[in-house]
Amino acid sequence: MMENTWVIAEKLILNILLLTQQLNQQLTQESEILKSAPQPGDLDSSTANKKQLVSQLEELNQQVSQILAVEKLPNNQDGINQYFQNATLAGLPTTGTVNNWQQIQAICAECKALNEQNGASIELLSNHAKRSLDILKGNTRGANTYGRDGVSKSDPLTHSLTFYL
Repeated sequence: MMENTWVIAEKLILNILLLTQQLNQQLTQESEILKSAPQPGDLDSSTANKKQLVSQLEELNQQVSQILAVEKLPNNQDGINQYFQNATLAGLPTTGTVNNWQQIQAICAECKALNEQNGASIELLSNHAKRSLDILKGNTRGANTYGRDGVSKSDPLTHSLTFYL
């Protein structure tokens, strides 16, 4: 049975590697966008591209899960490792596919770090925009002092910085 699933597994892992590389490139581009003056359309486009890549990766992951199920292996890293061991024992050429899988793991770690970094950048930009809007609206509720009970107190609301004609 291993011989039947191996050909499919090789192709799936190669496709996963290609999509993972594309996702890494997308996250790197997003990082560059966030370092410059980001435009909403640029971030929207980046987000749409990421969603499409993740959707494709999830689809391929389902197919890998099916292969592991056929081979009666758990759907986790141990199952994949056992699958590779079984393929090697069956005399199948595993070196290239195992190397591809290791590259996938390394790229996924990079993607995770980039995604977390980008998420933090987006959160900072969002907080900055919110504070700017609060200032423009005259809502400066920063915790400036503490009361007797130790709870922070804000200055009373000030007037709006926008002028009415």
